[in-house]
Parts: sequence; structure tokens; C-alpha cells
Amino acid sequence: MPSVSTRAGDVSYSVNGTGPPILLLHANLHSSQDFASIIPKLSLHYQTFAIDFPWHGASTGTSHIQPTAPHLADALEDLVIALDLPPAVFIGNSVGGFSSARLAITHPEKVKGLVLINTGGFIPWSFALKAVARPLSIPWINRLVMPSLVWKYMLPQTDLDKSIAEQVSARARTIEGSKVAAGIWSSFPSPEHDLRSRSEELKAPTLLVWGKRDPVAPLSAGIAIQKCIKGSRLEVLDTGHVVFASRPEEFLELVEPFIKECFRTG
Repeated sequence: MPSVSTRAGDVSYSVNGTGPPILLLHANLHSSQDFASIIPKLSLHYQTFAIDFPWHGASTGTSHIQPTAPHLADALEDLVIALDLPPAVFIGNSVGGFSSARLAITHPEKVKGLVLINTGGFIPWSFALKAVARPLSIPWINRLVMPSLVWKYMLPQTDLDKSIAEQVSARARTIEGSKVAAGIWSSFPSPEHDLRSRSEELKAPTLLVWGKRDPVAPLSAGIAIQKCIKGSRLEVLDTGHVVFASRPEEFLELVEPFIKECFRTG
């Protein structure tokens, strides 16, 4: 896989198809393999980049900094600038959604549209939510909890779902994997992860796709985010956290017309 050096480490990516660019960004402790069921169809009409964030998949993270959501967003900024792509549509799941949305705020000229899936970045962190995040920010607790939590938020419906859950759960059991997951969890309640005060700066067309059975990012969060991002649209599917792996056909039925419209306008 080709790679690009960024502030957070080397970012590996795969490229399929030709046409206007689409970038696919995964969740915490996941990888670009999550998108395996939708890449073939997307790449029929678009140049489709599947990204492995630093510390994930085939990418390596910088050893002297802790993995955090803002550092993953830094890596995405560096990657997009290095590739010098025309404005793209970004499909981001969870922390991949946060990174994509931040890019649309900091570098709007790089973004044609956003598809944000069970995303973070716009959720008010109440005392109760912080109480959940705090123990998951401690590596040894994360290592105990995450392997089973993965199965609860994935709610596997397909063979790909099961494969993702097995791989992420296995990595969560490792010392290295638990440190990565804990570092990113520790950054979720931070001011740097909160984009609400900058939501007015987000001008890119935005489609929110939400798996309503996700216990980590509940539907109430999706509804709140839709209200926060002016002009956004919320679509709900009966899945867990990784919607496109659970219901790829239904996901593409929602997303493909949106992508086409993003590249048609402007």
C-alpha cells in the first residue's frame, strides 16, 4: 500500500477506481477493511481511497505522541494536502467522521461533501458520558472492557461484521491495542474534540447516517448533531456502529445519490 508521512505517523491507503475522489475513514481501533463491502461499487464511478489512520491497520503511529482523535484529524489534513486531490467527498465513521468534519471546517476548499456515520465531535459531554469515557481512557481497564464492548456496538449482521468484530476485539486484548483505544477515548471529552462552537463554519453538504442500535453513539446523539449542523440530513438504519458493513446495499442507496449531487453542484 502507498503511504504518506504525517504529523501523527505514516498513513497507508489503498486506491480503487477512477473519477472524482472519495475518502473512507474508519473508527477507533478499526481499519480500512471495514469498507470492503462498499468499495467495489463506489469504485465503479469514483476514485476511492480507503485510509488506515496512524496506529491502525497497515499504518504506523509516531511513538512520541499519544493517539488521540485530534491527532488522527491532523493526519487526515496532512494526507489530503500531500495527495493534492481535487475537492473530495469524505465518508467517515465515528472518529473518522470527526476527522472529516474538522477538515471541512479547517480546509473547506478540500471538501465537496460529508457522509458522517455514527460520528463524534458534536456531542455535549455530560457528567454521565464522561463517567463512561474515563475508565475506558485507562489502558488496563480498556483492555478488560473493549473486547466485549466491540461485539455490543457492532451487533453483527453480516460475515464482514463478524470478521470486523473478531479483529477489533482481538486487537483490543493486546497491550498495544488497548493503549491506542484508551488514548483516543481519553480525547473524546476534550475541548479539541468538540466542534459544536465551529459548526456554523461547516458549509459542506452533510449527510448523517445512523445505526439506531448503537449503544456507544445512540440515535439521540445523531438527532442532536443533525440540529447542530445546519442543512444536514439524518437517515437511520437498523444497525450498530458500522452501518455500511451491516447493511451495505441500504447504505449505498442513501449515499450514492448524495455523492452524485455533491459532485454535480459547485
